Amino acid sequence: MSVEDAVKRQAILIIDDTRENLTVIGQLLQPYYQVRVANSGRRALKAVVNPPVPALILLDVMMPEMDGYQVIAELQADPRTCDIPVIFVTAMDADEDEERGLALGAVDYIAKPIKPAILLARVRTHLELKQARDWLADQNSYLEGEVRRRMAENELIKDVSLHSLALLAEKRDNETGNHLHRTQAYIEALMERLRDHPRFAAELADTAQRQRIAKAAPLHDIGKVGIADAILLKPGKLTVEEFEIMKTHAAIGADTISEAINHVSSRAGSQPANSPLAFLETARQIAGGHHEKWDGSGYPSRLAGNAIPVAARLMALADVFDALISRRHYKEAFPLEQAVSIITEGRGKHFDPDIVDAFLALMDEFVQIAKRYADHPEEPF
Repeated sequence: MSVEDAVKRQAILIIDDTRENLTVIGQLLQPYYQVRVANSGRRALKAVVNPPVPALILLDVMMPEMDGYQVIAELQADPRTCDIPVIFVTAMDADEDEERGLALGAVDYIAKPIKPAILLARVRTHLELKQARDWLADQNSYLEGEVRRRMAENELIKDVSLHSLALLAEKRDNETGNHLHRTQAYIEALMERLRDHPRFAAELADTAQRQRIAKAAPLHDIGKVGIADAILLKPGKLTVEEFEIMKTHAAIGADTISEAINHVSSRAGSQPANSPLAFLETARQIAGGHHEKWDGSGYPSRLAGNAIPVAARLMALADVFDALISRRHYKEAFPLEQAVSIITEGRGKHFDPDIVDAFLALMDEFVQIAKRYADHPEEPF
């Protein structure tokens, strides 16, 4: 449909307290448009929201009870009518009158007595402009929706790819994907609990940052892909030498993700805070730091206290708790009470004290998460 055809189908509302003016202007516009009339400002404000909603309003200024300036102020204040263009048609032709009308939001100002050709030309021009604005608004809405859809698709692809990569590491360790689900859910619960805590607000108050940590959590053991099967899958206790090799998975994971960061940064340059680099940095912190201990006795870097990234401190507790309550190829599951006791004993030694306190406060929720993602129907507890 052409702009010309669309304009011809538009409705116009004429507001004037004089019957003769309504008749003259109405007859002039009737052959081209759907004409509606109102003989007062109050009636016009009630009528304007009823179908057919006008695409343009011709408004007299000098009316009793409610003048044109008051009418346009009401129209501009109402979200339903603020986008309808208004042309003042009035005998008040002083410059200050025109300036006042335009300042209030009118798109044009036509002096009486009207000249038919000028009125028709102005009406047509502003209807075409509105048609173009509406079209652009629709296009912008469509494009914004398309961008959101594409971003959602990309995010889904990223999530699936990352989860598949993380699951690959778990499969090599004879684990199920439920370990990833459980630890991720534990971390989400801890972050929700700690997001307003004075020590953690700077890191966890931001929703986007919490989401990055949760999505990066499944990559914590990605470095296990670099550990030989003879050690990774050994059914019995590892020797001292074998355990030293097993411990390198944290550094392997961190180094691998660091290489990815360097690759992305070399291709894309500087990136915003919510970029892939921010996500990869969070994943690197978790992979490299989730075996560090609060007292500095962990590995691979023997970091201590707040030097350990928050994401890694959260992962440390979630990973140990899940390892304790889960059956592994080299051990049976610990009873819940014993697992909680071990975590509590590690407060201020292995784990951040405030994270342990949050864990204890969330004990019922942790149990529900463990049951929801249990590896076996009879486990845990």
